Amino acid sequence: MQTNTGNLLIDPSPEALTEWLSDRGEKPFRAAQILRWLFRRGAESYLEMTDIRTDLRHELAETFAVPRLKILDTRVSSDGSKKYLFSLKDGLSIESVLMYEKDHATLCVSSQVGCAQGCTFCRTGEMGFKRNLTSFEILAQVCGVRFSLENPDHLTNIVFMGMGEPLANFDNVVTALNVLSEPTMGMKFAARRITVSTVGLVPKIPALGRDTRARLAVSLNAADDETRTRLMPINRKYPIAELLESLRDFPLKTGKRITFEYVMLKGVNDSLADAKNLVRILSHTPAKINLIPFNPHEGSPFERPTDENVIAFREYLANKNFTAMVRYSKGLDVGAACGQLAGAGP
Repeated sequence: MQTNTGNLLIDPSPEALTEWLSDRGEKPFRAAQILRWLFRRGAESYLEMTDIRTDLRHELAETFAVPRLKILDTRVSSDGSKKYLFSLKDGLSIESVLMYEKDHATLCVSSQVGCAQGCTFCRTGEMGFKRNLTSFEILAQVCGVRFSLENPDHLTNIVFMGMGEPLANFDNVVTALNVLSEPTMGMKFAARRITVSTVGLVPKIPALGRDTRARLAVSLNAADDETRTRLMPINRKYPIAELLESLRDFPLKTGKRITFEYVMLKGVNDSLADAKNLVRILSHTPAKINLIPFNPHEGSPFERPTDENVIAFREYLANKNFTAMVRYSKGLDVGAACGQLAGAGP
């Protein structure tokens, strides 16, 4: 097996590969051929590419990396979900989470090492920001997990809800999104099955809708500016009204809605008064609301709300004709749940 882990090897983005091949007189179809091997067939070595001439295969192997990262640790939850700890070339690490449903699986990928947003309820935010991931490192998470499955096609959904703020790494995330959904030489995921979550980087939201066909999820977590600013520093720069205004032009197919994520914190944002405020601010927005009871982690001052409060909150929203679901995060027992990722070793 080829192990392309050297720092001198180039990440095989479609642009870099196409330019490199063109410089060597190769025809345009060659890049698509190679990318299909990497992203569709799961090749772990350029030497496996039997329909590429031998000398070119060897030159590719000496020049380009393959979309794989070293897996340092895998932890399996009692609910069947898996948390993967990946090592990067510079010694940093990231985590991804595979979650099984009845007829498919969803992979939660990271877009940054750490996060600069500083959300007070999130363990990743406590790490601080280390660096952006390259598009290659984002795609390598998907390849590493997908092609380790007995049936790779069982992985149908990708969510950018792991470590980091995807829209703060906009160019690399967009490149990865386009490879994920590209039908000819990419991974051929349906765009409707790819979701990008954001804390609300307002200037980038219209651009995401323009440059990709991914679905949008907004991490809201409070219905008033005072509470949201306390939980999410980004709200000082882009308060709720400005955030909601930026969503008006986000392209939605008929009948589709924007997902709002609402992490419920005991005594902070879980009261019926909070539910009423949420109904008020979202009354003119096509919204689907995911209620996520807080997942505790060491050192956090927050607590999980009572089941009674969660149910009452959801029922109030439902009675006001909002689609609201309680999302009990998977992988809680192995630190893989929403807000728990920190790139930590075993």
